[in-house]
Amino acid sequence: MSPLNLVPPPEPLLRAEHVTLEYRGERGIVRATEDVSFDVYRGDRFVLLGPSGCGKSTLLKAVGGFIAPQAGSLTLDGKAISRPGPDRIVVFQEFDQLPPWKTVRENVMFPLLANGVKRKEADQRARHWLGKVGLARFADAYPHTLSGGMKARVAIARALAMQPAILLMDEPFAALDALTRRTMQEELQALWDEIGFTMLFVTHSIEEALVVGNRILLLSPHPGRVRAELNSHQFSLASAGSSEFQQATQRIHGLLFGGQEQPGRVSEGVAHG
Repeated sequence: MSPLNLVPPPEPLLRAEHVTLEYRGERGIVRATEDVSFDVYRGDRFVLLGPSGCGKSTLLKAVGGFIAPQAGSLTLDGKAISRPGPDRIVVFQEFDQLPPWKTVRENVMFPLLANGVKRKEADQRARHWLGKVGLARFADAYPHTLSGGMKARVAIARALAMQPAILLMDEPFAALDALTRRTMQEELQALWDEIGFTMLFVTHSIEEALVVGNRILLLSPHPGRVRAELNSHQFSLASAGSSEFQQATQRIHGLLFGGQEQPGRVSEGVAHG
């Protein structure tokens, strides 16, 4: 018999191995996460999901290079993450990150120029990505004239214009009303369908995690530990009212808050890290 031609599995773009994170709070050192491991592959829409205070935003900051792990390691494309870099761009929920004295186009151009991109190319990239998010007509407007959803689109355009290896999104739609939030989820999905970028997305909404992500890491209440990892590529906003979607929502709620599962065990449809 001839040997089997086995295809090796792809290497992860982002790897977290046994990451413990701490920060100094008002009452001393706070342990945000403990022994967290996960892999993010190219093209993933990977969601960190858990209750408030479970360390998911702290994990995102560590991936961004703003916090060093107390224990464990974080690597991007095989290289240790030691500081912030243009290969990891963060979109926050607070849109005062847009300097109010700059136009929409200038806001998108600003990080490009700061990272050495020539002005002509920066302008072309800004106009291109503003077109992608439906804001071409507002290129010369100022942030104070925009709605919350439009500001979110500017922030996404600015991030994608940098062509990062991974887009980091820290509850980017949490401050929006329900209808605008749903619209932004749809538009983010449409952008991903067209471009296929890699995304690490933080939320405490189970429903948002299911419709935005193709893989979800569940973190326990403080300090954050891995409860489970599951696939969610079969869900979308169109399926949000289905019985399968509701069953998945209830199962995740039980995993997060009911103590049904423990790390190291496997149940149907759930793979633990």
